[in-house]
Amino acid sequence: MSLFPMFLKLENRNCLVVGAGKTGESKIRSLLIARARVQVVAPVATPAVSAWARAAVVTWSSREFQPEDLAGSFLVIAATSSIEVNDSVYRAARRLNLLCNVVDDPERCDFYYPSVVRRGDLQVAISTAGSSPALAQRLRREFERQLAPVYAGWLDRLREFRKDLFSRRLDPERRRALLHAAASRHALNAGDSAQYLTPEVAHER
Repeated sequence: MSLFPMFLKLENRNCLVVGAGKTGESKIRSLLIARARVQVVAPVATPAVSAWARAAVVTWSSREFQPEDLAGSFLVIAATSSIEVNDSVYRAARRLNLLCNVVDDPERCDFYYPSVVRRGDLQVAISTAGSSPALAQRLRREFERQLAPVYAGWLDRLREFRKDLFSRRLDPERRRALLHAAASRHALNAGDSAQYLTPEVAHER
């Protein structure tokens, strides 16, 4: 199996999560972080999901799943403890050509949740195509040790540096060289992207 790796923009897109136990809660949280519009269908929910519903952060329908719940959804996650319910969600989603993930059931997943290391806007995602989530988790821990929290602030500075360079009249190849130099490990250790704004560059407006 060959997977297509991508980072997906879910802001303001409708996402359905069927199931609101501990597993469903974690999937809902990840969608909220991505600023998706989250609809939850489940007879019962964890205290966290209930609180999100009361705060109108998510929309919770306290009942069993119905195929009509899929209307208007961009993607679907089935996270119940029932194989039958999960299968019903998956089959209904397939009929509508919706992306669906059935938790802990790789054969019924159009996409997988990777193990992710986050440092601000920096994200490193690791997938084993469902073959070994344990390996993905081990590699995530290794990357977490390698990517210090300083990368979050460093990326913020690189973003501003990039915007500044694009506001100047620079040769594209020269701009590219400056961007790569500013993103180097040497620059990270020095903690200063602005060192690459030489007096000559600084006046190229």
